[in-house]
Amino acid sequence: MEQNVGNTDGLVRIVVGAVAGLVSLGIVSGTVGLPAILSPVLGLVAVILLVTGATNTCPLYSVLGLNTLRRARSR
Repeated sequence: MEQNVGNTDGLVRIVVGAVAGLVSLGIVSGTVGLPAILSPVLGLVAVILLVTGATNTCPLYSVLGLNTLRRARSR
């Protein structure tokens, strides 16, 4: 699959995914207890964000025809 996630987009995905993962595990202090179904769903979203951010590839972007990756233009 071709890369379609830019550097800024990838970094945001990694940061948001890490925070979502910590919240889903209950590690972030001061958070309210999550409903039983929300924690695993949030964990799955965190994993998806981390993987797509690390690989710079998003299957949903491919389906929607989106691309935030800027490539250097050849002259």
